Amino acid sequence: MNEYDSELIRTILIKEKYEFVQDETEASIVMLNTCSVRENANEKVYNRIHRIRKGAGKKPLLIGVLGCMATNFQTKLLENSRLKIDFIAGPDSYKRLPELIQEVSKTGEKSFDTTLSEFETYSDVLPVRKDGVNAWIAVMRGCNNFCTFCVVPFTRGRERSRSPENIVEEVKKLVQEGFKQVTLLGQNVNSYRHEEHDFADLLEKVSTVSGIERIRFISPHPKDFPRKLLREIAGNPKICKHIHLPLQAGNDRVLDLMNRTYTQEEYLKVVDDIRTLDPNISITTDIIVGFPTETDEEFQDTVKVMKQVEYDSAFIFKYSPRERTLAYKKFPDDVPEEKKTERIVFLNEIQKEMSFRKNKSQVGQIQKVLVEKQQTRKSENESQGRNDAGKIVVFPAGPYRVGDFVNIKITEASANVLRGEKVEMGMERWGMEKLL
Repeated sequence: MNEYDSELIRTILIKEKYEFVQDETEASIVMLNTCSVRENANEKVYNRIHRIRKGAGKKPLLIGVLGCMATNFQTKLLENSRLKIDFIAGPDSYKRLPELIQEVSKTGEKSFDTTLSEFETYSDVLPVRKDGVNAWIAVMRGCNNFCTFCVVPFTRGRERSRSPENIVEEVKKLVQEGFKQVTLLGQNVNSYRHEEHDFADLLEKVSTVSGIERIRFISPHPKDFPRKLLREIAGNPKICKHIHLPLQAGNDRVLDLMNRTYTQEEYLKVVDDIRTLDPNISITTDIIVGFPTETDEEFQDTVKVMKQVEYDSAFIFKYSPRERTLAYKKFPDDVPEEKKTERIVFLNEIQKEMSFRKNKSQVGQIQKVLVEKQQTRKSENESQGRNDAGKIVVFPAGPYRVGDFVNIKITEASANVLRGEKVEMGMERWGMEKLL
């Protein structure tokens, strides 16, 4: 979402005749678009601001902090004399950025706007995007879930969705710009609703756009996977067969403390529904270890779910208390740091083994891969792309460009990467049938 918001910001400022530079040392204005989900994100921003100020020396420089951190820590940011921040803008205030910059330039006084809107979706701003194979599209903003560990409802406001027609028009323009893949974004993307249209309807409408070959979406919530949506994902060839299904914890008591609104049994029922419709759909997840009061026995429920689902990959984090959340106010951060580390290492080892086993089972398959890099960081003789499930595939470089689709026969696998070789187009049908 922050990548997409940065594109919005560029577009708004370019319209007002601001020019962008490639190096921050050349800039007279530097803005940091921030996240506030975990503590280390804040520390990165503080450290970056200090480095920027130090690098600028005595050169006049305006520094702005944008996004979630601006909303969550407005007073701290503005009153911190060491940071020397000139302006801040929350996620719903980007249209005011030119005005905020002009205010601080003229008066020398700090300017800010962190107002949360019930209506702003930026549907009237068509982002200026960087070249690439994927385009992000925010189909909705905000979140109504109020998970007790999460600050998003307080930093991005309540849910509101763009119209399907507006989104489809943006997708059509993206096709004209050469994009073949779009990723639909939302803090809780599958709760999308505009008048009588739900997320399944939106996916179907986007898939009708000629020229778009792959549709991805993040990040969904397990509570919003009705049968209608699962059928659309399984049956529509343009929708990638990958579902990110955040678990967070496997124990019912901990899930209740998190206000996740589902039980272990209900979560596993969603997984069963997905696998019944299409056993080849890739499932990934998010997990938090060390949530307040989580015991060793309750942690084992998370281990149980991981082993039962067999995720293709998992993002595993230590619990980090965030100001303004209910968990910060109500629950003590009482799981020792060494215990959190022990649990995260244990889960990562389990996931590494599962990822390797899953990837190894794909050796011999022929997969349709979207080229993302003509050369990898490790070798100019290798190219890199992703298959339908979003997994990285590395293969010998050849006469193809970023954005091309190539058929790759998988020859070897690790926990994180598939490797293969290009095969002729005549084999495509066999490969896709075997895979999908």
